[in-house]
Amino acid sequence: MLIKKPNDIAGSEITPHSVYKQRREFMKGAGLLVGGSLLPNLAGAQSGDALKARAPAGLKTSPAAPWLQDKFTSIARAPDVAPYFTDEALTPYEDVTRYNNFYEFGMDKADPSSNSDEFKSDPWSVEIAGEVGKPGVYALEDILKPHDLEERIYRLRCVEAWSMVIPWIGFPLADLIKRFEPTSKAKFIEFETIVDDESMPGIRSRFAIVRWPYREGLRMDEAMNPLTFMAVGLYGEHLPAQNGAPMRLVVPWKYGFKSTKAITKISFVEKMPETSWMKAGPSEYGFYANVNPAVDHPRWTQATERQISKGLFAPRVKTKMFNGYEDEVGHMYKNMDLKKYF
Repeated sequence: MLIKKPNDIAGSEITPHSVYKQRREFMKGAGLLVGGSLLPNLAGAQSGDALKARAPAGLKTSPAAPWLQDKFTSIARAPDVAPYFTDEALTPYEDVTRYNNFYEFGMDKADPSSNSDEFKSDPWSVEIAGEVGKPGVYALEDILKPHDLEERIYRLRCVEAWSMVIPWIGFPLADLIKRFEPTSKAKFIEFETIVDDESMPGIRSRFAIVRWPYREGLRMDEAMNPLTFMAVGLYGEHLPAQNGAPMRLVVPWKYGFKSTKAITKISFVEKMPETSWMKAGPSEYGFYANVNPAVDHPRWTQATERQISKGLFAPRVKTKMFNGYEDEVGHMYKNMDLKKYF
């Protein structure tokens, strides 16, 4: 369904927040909620289920739209086996939400959490464009409506040689792609981040090192890989602004800058898109950006990484090829020169 104008939306289609809260309190009192999620026999999850990771108790977050809160009442728990789970220690919620690269809010790691209070992710729409059978501008609610949410615990490796382990909430990108019926000409997908100079002070900065809007891309087979994920939450809660609200990409075998945040446009194209970091530093940042300990950044090694959860002075650990997901994605790069196509 194409995005509706405010005057076209009937009052019956909107759940008032007060009604939503009353319904949640009733379910909680009736024993139908566990940790904020419906019990398994109602949510369709496994017996005895609850999410593996929850945000700290008493956490204060900006309220999500009622329809999005309803989506979060039924989330499939992460499995106990790879590749959608790792038993490595989770990065604490505070670090995940306060140590970020999101240059639209500023260059310092603390800037996104400090400077994003005015950012609004509701209402939100996403343009689907290019070589697809169903182009248009879609309300986020319509984008998400058919998709069941699930929990996945992925490693995240930044090109700056630090890493995290994050419990995401979302759905496979492949499921979204199929809905919009890409044509045979669609060889790549380009993603764009919102440009809002009123609530994103980094966009107004004269020291910005990338051009806006921020653009990233994937080859079609990469986008269709089962690991590639569209995240709308983390730690059981909807995404904070600094982590890419309301919807972002997560590609766990690539460096973090490939995982576009706050997506407003998805374009299906025939030729490889020139991404923001390719334009800013073509000798340092390639299109593929696969995690590869054998290919160093021109200014630092990629052979090891600093785990954020372990502290600044903890010993560095060896970086894994494709960030530990080689069995799932290595076949896509068979016979490619990964030093040339970095």
